[in-house]
Amino acid sequence: MAIQTGDKAPAFTLPDQDGKLVSLIDFIGHKVVLYTYPEDNTPTCTVEACNLRDNYAILREKGLVVIGVSPDTIAKHKKFESKHSLPFTLLADPERELLMAYDVYGEKKLYGRTYMGIFRRTFLINEAGIIEHIITTVRSKEHTEQIMKVWGID
Repeated sequence: MAIQTGDKAPAFTLPDQDGKLVSLIDFIGHKVVLYTYPEDNTPTCTVEACNLRDNYAILREKGLVVIGVSPDTIAKHKKFESKHSLPFTLLADPERELLMAYDVYGEKKLYGRTYMGIFRRTFLINEAGIIEHIITTVRSKEHTEQIMKVWGID
């Protein structure tokens, strides 16, 4: 069954780009922007991450915690973070545990080819750990604007 708005966000514990274990429970009491993306250093994923980076101060000012997740390794995340000066947490999920729990790993089609991959999604999780919104059509260049609009933040 697909994860939906109003559901309790699936718990996770994964390493970040520094190898430190990060759990959803660490953020109880905070609003969390959990965004899933296919791969570090690809064009659209980089645009999305850089949009969040460029607006990070605004997001933090509004009390939001930003966490990115992809199936990339800790080392690849560290290079991505360093290359683009990303100020937020990137979780490594090469076993796709979180990605499957959030129902963002599945069959995709591109140019007539079918393959398994990661869906670009953003989960807005409230202070109690409940999913308040799911952005299913992410506009990478305007991602921060989307987040703030959907969550009703000026």
